[in-house]
Amino acid sequence: MKAALLGLLIVLSTLATSCKNETTPMKEFDTNFAHVVYFWLKNPESQQDRSAFEASLKKFLSTSDYAQTQFIGTPANTPREVVDNSWTYSIILTFPSKEIQNKYQQEPVHLKFIEESEELWERVQVYDAVGLE
Repeated sequence: MKAALLGLLIVLSTLATSCKNETTPMKEFDTNFAHVVYFWLKNPESQQDRSAFEASLKKFLSTSDYAQTQFIGTPANTPREVVDNSWTYSIILTFPSKEIQNKYQQEPVHLKFIEESEELWERVQVYDAVGLE
């Protein structure tokens, strides 16, 4: 699982520096601190729940003062034994330091997102990583 996460971070780092989003400029992938979150919605087949979750998540991320690189994803459904495709959404955020990530945890827009959306999910799993020097 750690090797898969490291591989994903390397791919995203490459994409962050080589791709541009036409509506929102991509921020550079900060290798100091990565915050990877997986969400399992209670009703993943409900388009209403998915729309509500996505709207709340996008609103939160567009107003965060601390989250750098912002990636929202859904399972790629890659059929390999080592791949977990059971989750509904993931986010990958980067921060310049652990201290900034700690500020993000208490950021009012982050807390508002949790308040608005926590009834939609049944499980959340977080993987935090610091970059190698």
